Amino acid sequence: MATVPAGAVTEHDLSNRGLAEVLDDARGLSLFAAERLIWVTNAEAALPRGRSEGDSEGEPGSGDATPLAEYMLDPTPGLLLVFEAVRYEFEGDDKRKQERVRKFYSAIPDVVELRRFSSYEARAEAEALARRAAFRIDPAALDLLVEALGADVARIAAEIEKLALYAGNREVGVEDIAALVPDARATTIFALVNALGRRDRARALESLDTLTREGEYLPLALAFLSTQFRMALAAREAGLKSTQQVLGHFSRLGVPMWGSRAEQVCQTAVKFSKPQLERAMSLIYKADKGLRDARPDDRIVMEQFILRLVE
Repeated sequence: MATVPAGAVTEHDLSNRGLAEVLDDARGLSLFAAERLIWVTNAEAALPRGRSEGDSEGEPGSGDATPLAEYMLDPTPGLLLVFEAVRYEFEGDDKRKQERVRKFYSAIPDVVELRRFSSYEARAEAEALARRAAFRIDPAALDLLVEALGADVARIAAEIEKLALYAGNREVGVEDIAALVPDARATTIFALVNALGRRDRARALESLDTLTREGEYLPLALAFLSTQFRMALAAREAGLKSTQQVLGHFSRLGVPMWGSRAEQVCQTAVKFSKPQLERAMSLIYKADKGLRDARPDDRIVMEQFILRLVE
């Protein structure tokens, strides 16, 4: 293995160091390394205060891109200078903030965008990672893993590596994800969704009891249920009869969908008639309204919803 020369790689954090200091380092020559890499994190911190956060007001900062523009006119040979800006997303409320960051660093000619995976892309990548790790995982467990980790592929890859060591010759199930993966409390929400899809009142109430003991935010559980029943109703109205039809229909509409999720939607559409699904949406609306009332007892609201839904 090749040895990295001393001083060949340097990391700076702009949250505790000025841009001018970084550029001074970039202009310096190393006696030990002909080629250098300087990796600069928290690039957003160099912007003037207030502007980096998209505020109209704020304390004036010393952020000035002029020194960077001057350096880029005559950069140091053999040096790669990388600014890492990961604080803001590409869409939504962060979009304007990210544009300000891009404008501040406009002197840099090469920009590499690493956008987040969509839920569908993360699910496909998770499946590929599990296949390469050569262990078996239940599709529902894989869905849960992706949802619980917010479709963060880096975290998914790390957890799959651990699950592969744990699994051995057995299949990893939903219970294993709940026990082993951080932030997987959503497991019980999925169990509740599946129990209601099977019209299993006892298991649904058991899942609700677990959610309550764990201090889960019950409106979140209701949101999952709303999505499941809306898709099942749409599948019913479109006359979809199989998992493949559900998968193709929603994919054409641009709705993230994969095999196991399509199967869940299909099963819910089969177990509930169209009038029952419409009634379920009405009950979800009433439950959501009940959860928003002043000082509601969330557990009682959800219990009433479950009992009415599967009666």
